[in-house]
Amino acid sequence: MIDINNTTKNKINVRQLSAVVEKFMAVYHLQKFAVSVAIVTDTAMARMNETYRGKSGPTDVLSFPELNEIIIDYAQIRRQAKELQTSPEKELLFILVHGLLHLIGYDDQTEKARLEMIRLGEAFLEKI
Repeated sequence: MIDINNTTKNKINVRQLSAVVEKFMAVYHLQKFAVSVAIVTDTAMARMNETYRGKSGPTDVLSFPELNEIIIDYAQIRRQAKELQTSPEKELLFILVHGLLHLIGYDDQTEKARLEMIRLGEAFLEKI
């Protein structure tokens, strides 16, 4: 089951996000895998980032493996896309995959692990 909830006023291609989650589930052999994705505002993300990580301000994504839940800040995605000279849609898909990798046990606490997650995310998106 895939639940995607856009709480922003931005137009988000929910079908595309669902298709990416489905493909991820197939590639990583995740049967009976339910995931919830919420697209939120800077304000909501800043609150959650403070509550769950003790860090002020928004972040691009928070993942909660125990709940199979991913929270994505779309305003932050747009800012990152501009910095990276890519489209918000591509950055959103990359961050979604990044969040999914967190759900299945990957972390980015070290530089080596962060680079591995980037590599895995890019490789996955190139395949689809």
